[in-house]
Amino acid sequence: MIEKNHPKRKELCEKVIEKVKENDIKFIYLQFTDMHGIIKSFEINSKRIEDFFEIGESFDGSSITGYGAIEESDKVALPDPSTFYIIPWRNDNRKVARVFCDIYNPNGSRYDGDPRYILQKAAKKAEDHGYTYYCAPEMEFFILEKSTKAEVFNPSDMRGYFDYDPYDINEKVRYTIAEYCDIMGIEIEALHHEVALGQHEVDFRYDEAVNTADNTNTIKMIIKTVAAKNNMTATFMPKPFAGINGSGMHVHQSLWEGQNNVFYDESDKDNISIMMRKWIAGQLKHARAMCAVLSSWPNSYKRLVPGYEAPVYIAWGFRNRSPLIRVPDFHGKPNAARCEIRCPDPAGNPYLQFAVLLSAGLDGILSEDIEIPESRDENVYKLTTKEMEKAGIVALPGSLSEALKEFRNSEFMKEVFGEQPFKNFYYAKLEENDAYRVVVSEWERTRYITRL
Repeated sequence: MIEKNHPKRKELCEKVIEKVKENDIKFIYLQFTDMHGIIKSFEINSKRIEDFFEIGESFDGSSITGYGAIEESDKVALPDPSTFYIIPWRNDNRKVARVFCDIYNPNGSRYDGDPRYILQKAAKKAEDHGYTYYCAPEMEFFILEKSTKAEVFNPSDMRGYFDYDPYDINEKVRYTIAEYCDIMGIEIEALHHEVALGQHEVDFRYDEAVNTADNTNTIKMIIKTVAAKNNMTATFMPKPFAGINGSGMHVHQSLWEGQNNVFYDESDKDNISIMMRKWIAGQLKHARAMCAVLSSWPNSYKRLVPGYEAPVYIAWGFRNRSPLIRVPDFHGKPNAARCEIRCPDPAGNPYLQFAVLLSAGLDGILSEDIEIPESRDENVYKLTTKEMEKAGIVALPGSLSEALKEFRNSEFMKEVFGEQPFKNFYYAKLEENDAYRVVVSEWERTRYITRL
């Protein structure tokens, strides 16, 4: 995290200003997210670039979800020059660029409710203990076609897992996504068709948490743009269709001390360290409380059901994909030692998701008396209730309402967010859940009108 007055920031700003002039960039999008993770953006004339890099740009925070009441509405967006990129699909005579912002109060202090700041604080706490947290999400999404007869969305292809068709529009869409990611500094490691019709996955190289969250938001923007340019709709909705797989965002995580991956231990039979075991234990301990952040929409809990490769039970294991956290086979390579948590989905706010994951894992490492559960290498879906009770395995919340109760009662989550942002997030999600609860669905009408 580069402080506002850090010399390195000034140097980066000067390079960006030079690039803007060289490329004759007319406008720059200043971007940040609300509490839900929705990207907010406004354009600034590049003629004022020196001013807004130095003092930022004021805006009305009361209109942004989770950014405070109208009496405390003034906020300032200060661009982070390290996130500056020319937008590749606007490469004609109207060149524009994008930059992510940190949010400040008018008096120059950081705004506590800025999701990016919440993650920056969590990363700083890890840094103060000598650690750097790296993560890499696997982002699943659907590309849909809109019916011309009605407001109905259908999968854009009839293909399945890893299917390949060089003449298919979806294949070309994926290639364009990869091209744009490369131009905007994101190293794609894999991009392929997923299990469900019209479903795809993009995996990109791990990085420090804030950079990864920035890249996650950039990829969302790229994917939705490329789909729209091809008259389709891309969605990160966790469960757009019943009866088939939903879209998750499995997050691979590792913790480093300088150049050493502290999750690796050559002397251990599985090559994983006590540090990784404690990290996993910390995340399992706080799993129910942080579920409201990792799976943060009412629809998220229609994905978190048995039978569709989504985790339901709070357990961990090796290679096994049924528990909440698994340790993939990293072939004994020290740099590749990592664990993967499988309940997050790509519809949430990545700054907040990575902040709670980092904080929960770090809590496990820093706790002297953390209880480390035994790994479970059998399919936990097939365990009986009695077997799970004996093993101390409990389930994730079954609804956003249940998850919010766990979140509200967690002093740890309050500490991660800060008192007011904690309330802002809770009430924003409560409002979303209330809006969901009052809807009467077609399923209810079909099932009950003639029966009751």
